[in-house]
Amino acid sequence: MVGVIKFYNEQRGYGFIIEDGTGNEHFVHATGLLEKIKKDDAVEFELVDSKRGQKAVSVKRVKSINP
Repeated sequence: MVGVIKFYNEQRGYGFIIEDGTGNEHFVHATGLLEKIKKDDAVEFELVDSKRGQKAVSVKRVKSINP
């Protein structure tokens, strides 16, 4: 799947991704990152089930919309 980072707080270690096409919002935790991310980065990711619903994992940057 692909999407854009809506919000990511590096100190707290979590954020949200907006999925392209659907606009669905997915939680991402620092443990699911393959590299550093920041707001507005375009990313690829997978979804897995967790105790609180689905979350994004294997998150990696594709490109930065705002360098």
